[in-house]
Amino acid sequence: MKKRLLVSVLAAAMVFTCGAVAAQADDLITVGIVNNDPNESGYRTANDADLQKMFCEENGYDAQFAYSLENDKQKEYAEKFIQDEVDYLLLSAADTAGWDSVLQDAQDAGVSVILFDRTIDADESLYVASIVSDMAKEGETAVEWLKNQNLDEYNIIHIQGVMGSAAQQGRTAAVDAMVAENDNWNLVTQQTAEWNADNAKQIVQSVIDSGESFNVIYAENDDMAKGAVAALDAANISHGVDGDVIVMGYDCNKWALEELLAGNWNYDGQCNPFQSSYIDEIIKKLEAGEEIEEKTIIMDEKGFDAATITQEDVDNYGI
Repeated sequence: MKKRLLVSVLAAAMVFTCGAVAAQADDLITVGIVNNDPNESGYRTANDADLQKMFCEENGYDAQFAYSLENDKQKEYAEKFIQDEVDYLLLSAADTAGWDSVLQDAQDAGVSVILFDRTIDADESLYVASIVSDMAKEGETAVEWLKNQNLDEYNIIHIQGVMGSAAQQGRTAAVDAMVAENDNWNLVTQQTAEWNADNAKQIVQSVIDSGESFNVIYAENDDMAKGAVAALDAANISHGVDGDVIVMGYDCNKWALEELLAGNWNYDGQCNPFQSSYIDEIIKKLEAGEEIEEKTIIMDEKGFDAATITQEDVDNYGI
């Protein structure tokens, strides 16, 4: 087992260790985890909490956590973990591009890379496993649901997440394809709110102020859908079941599924944040010298409709 140097300066406010005693224990598996900001969304908060719970001294790990929504900053964190000779680098990339050199450095240093949550554009030989959501499928499932609402015309306010992220690319691609293929599908506006509710509210408010007609809000996460709905409520525009505007979100925060149950929203796409048990299983196999049978594990996910969702769904799937 390799020993690692303690991180002295790595944006101290954004880097955390799991267990104060862990850094002194040679028998622990050292892990550097590069993730997006836990405050980004309810999904990310749940994702980070899941990782924090798993990768602690009690479970045999000495873990460091680094957070950023910027690809360049994430790469700095990753390189520092590689220099510290962690055993494993876990990565949820802010952007899909630009990771080849970092992953090559990790491989050269004998650091095993495991992707989680999001895919990246890199050769599979540069990482040992990937536990991710199928963002393209998420988008296709949601847009197929929307198509089945059989509207005469689809005038869509499309609120995107952080541009370049796997979630944004997958959820956007499905809408773009449908708009390109159907004359009655129109983008009233397509703007990024960077996962932020206030930004989404401003986007929708701007469309309302312009007087342009719309009947669908397609938001790429729950927080942005929430902000969009706040703008609708302020303008006394009805939404949800039997409302004038269809509201769609992603991530299945419990409060968002409760909005579906109440009929205030129409659809919410699941994005499963609980990847740590899968990562732990892979690490245990690698430590035992076993082969990884599935290099890519796709998380099981579904979409929820206000017309069919139950309290049991809220309780079982809400995060």
